[in-house]
Amino acid sequence: MDIGAALTDMWRSVLLFVPKALAFLAILLVGYLIARVVRRLVDTLLTRVGFDRAVQRSGIGRRLASSRYDASDILARLAYYAILLFALQLAFGVWGPNPISDLISAVVGWLPRAFVAIVIVVVATAIASAVRDLINGALGGLSYGKLIATVVWVFIVGLGVIAALNQVGIATTVTTPVLIAVLATIAGILIVGVGGGLVRPMQGRWDRWLDRMAAESAVIRERAQAYQTEKADAERRRIDEQRQAEEQARAAAEAARVEAARVEAEEAARVEAARVEAEAAREESARVEAARVEAAQREAAAQAEIDRAQTTVISTEAEQTQVIPRPEDAHIVPGMEPAPVEPEPEPAPSPRRGRGKPTVANPTPTRELPAVTESAAGDDPSAEQTQVIRPRDGRDS
Repeated sequence: MDIGAALTDMWRSVLLFVPKALAFLAILLVGYLIARVVRRLVDTLLTRVGFDRAVQRSGIGRRLASSRYDASDILARLAYYAILLFALQLAFGVWGPNPISDLISAVVGWLPRAFVAIVIVVVATAIASAVRDLINGALGGLSYGKLIATVVWVFIVGLGVIAALNQVGIATTVTTPVLIAVLATIAGILIVGVGGGLVRPMQGRWDRWLDRMAAESAVIRERAQAYQTEKADAERRRIDEQRQAEEQARAAAEAARVEAARVEAEEAARVEAARVEAEAAREESARVEAARVEAAQREAAAQAEIDRAQTTVISTEAEQTQVIPRPEDAHIVPGMEPAPVEPEPEPAPSPRRGRGKPTVANPTPTRELPAVTESAAGDDPSAEQTQVIRPRDGRDS
């Protein structure tokens, strides 16, 4: 016996088993996480599309009232376990072909059909409940109205259950013959009921049923007439309300139009007033500017007149300044010179109107010629003696 070879084979087996075990655990962990996420998504989606409300209308909700889970929770858990089964199938596939993997594959293949079967039952039950409510509303006053509604509900639900069983493949060899037998029985009952007059013991019963149906038919006709009358009254009320609403809407539109016209007129009046005010302001500004220009022109004319007068006075003074020669025999004795005549100040011109300080004309300076005396001229007989004569108050001195 080779112990070394046995140990080698054992270690080889262990080394081959450990990676498979790790892969098995990893697949299970990932599948578990994905299953939880899918369960939440399915529950949220079914709640938003109103699946629970449909189940409540179908009547199944009353049977699920005592359960901890509603219809959407049940389907979400089915999806959760389906994902786990997929994960188990993949995990056991790591070990190669084995009976557990084959069983899980069969269950996983059956789950979609089970889901479809549940949906079929729910839809069939909802349709049956709607039909039953409709029949109860139409035949509620009859003694057999509730019975007919219940029979129709059972028939529709039975069809849904048989279709669901055929979908999942359960007892197909039983459900199909049962369905055929039920349909044949219903057909036979109808045939016997229609031809009940052939059976003598049933004649009296049929007579009573027919009399009751006739009486109830009269009630049904009265109710139908009352319903039609009420419907006509409701239609008239609806038409009247619609007409009133249209009239109110028309009146509101007319009031809105009048209000809009009033607002538009007020806006136009405001615009016109603003235009008139702007025009008046423009005219006032033009008038003020014209007055200012006219005042400036008058002031310029007055200034020109004053300047012209000053120029005239100065030229007149220049013209009146004359040099008069003294006679040759006139001799000025030293110490007997005539006293100098001081020029009198000229009157200042009147100040211009509308101005500040008065303007004083600068007096024109006059040049005095020195008197030639005997001592200055000497014995030159040709020397002239001059005397400056100034005008005084416009007259010669």
